[in-house]
Amino acid sequence: MADNGPAADTLTRLRRFFDINKYGLLVCALIATAAQFLAEHYGAPAMLMALLIGIAFHFLTEDPRMASGIDLTAKKVLRFGVAILGARISADMLIGLGWQMVLLLVLAVAGTILFGVAVARLMGRSWHFGALSGGSVAICGASAAMAIAAILPKDKDSERNLIFVVMGVTILSTIAMIFYPILTSMLAFTDLQSGTFLGGTIHDVAQVVGAGFSVSVPAGEMATLVKLIRVTMLAPVILVLSLVIRNQMSGDVSEAGRPPLLPLFVIAFLVLAAANTFGLVPEALGRLLAEISRWALLFAVAAVGMKTSLKSMLQVGGQAILLIVLETLFIGTIVLVGTIVIVR
Repeated sequence: MADNGPAADTLTRLRRFFDINKYGLLVCALIATAAQFLAEHYGAPAMLMALLIGIAFHFLTEDPRMASGIDLTAKKVLRFGVAILGARISADMLIGLGWQMVLLLVLAVAGTILFGVAVARLMGRSWHFGALSGGSVAICGASAAMAIAAILPKDKDSERNLIFVVMGVTILSTIAMIFYPILTSMLAFTDLQSGTFLGGTIHDVAQVVGAGFSVSVPAGEMATLVKLIRVTMLAPVILVLSLVIRNQMSGDVSEAGRPPLLPLFVIAFLVLAAANTFGLVPEALGRLLAEISRWALLFAVAAVGMKTSLKSMLQVGGQAILLIVLETLFIGTIVLVGTIVIVR
């Protein structure tokens, strides 16, 4: 006898969902796996490899069998990856670092985003691009760029701008991973000063870890901690941007048509951070969620890469490159001065 109950309906919907999206999801998984292989065997940044391979397979988005799954990965899988990043965050990190260091990082993050918005406007670009690039430089590179892009209003250039920022911050972060440890040695920094500077300036978490531990174990531990404090600021930045976007929308737009004050994935991020603060996330589970988050973001970067053509990337222009470089120098200068003054 056939079962037409709720369980059967749910199973049918799941099968239909998988049938529609399976090819796009599988190709994203394949690209992410290839990128990780290159990272592990040749030292290439996994995010950058996923991005470049994805761009090379842009033609797949024209295949109706692929398009739905690729779009799902670029949006939903991205939000999931950002949400579970919260399991790595706790209030104990803030307390352990001290109020002076936390204040320095808050000023560096906020200042870099405002600087990015101001310079973008001077260059004749929208403040959205300045917030996107400034937030990615200030917080956590590609992860922050993708999280911020998820709440910004969409237009014909949105995906192109996102992929450009992700590529730009990943390349600059890799360069910084190589040269910043040399700079700390030239300045005769202590391990704590080196870790503070590296964690406060390099964009992506993986490159922070690589740079920090290339100096010493204490420097690596300090760099990772400082970097995670910057990651913590992702939620308040998205909240502020959401408020600005809602207020800018015209009065004839209904409340239902406006973006949510705090997106669901950010709420999940905060809930997991709170749970971790109260010791409700076991260490093993935290490590597992961090690894799942990394893979989810790698999948999403591959999908965003496939959705962007190389031709559109070349249309971004030299001004955008200059903007990201200036933002990188801006946060580097603030954190360098702060490190010299605060950390002994």
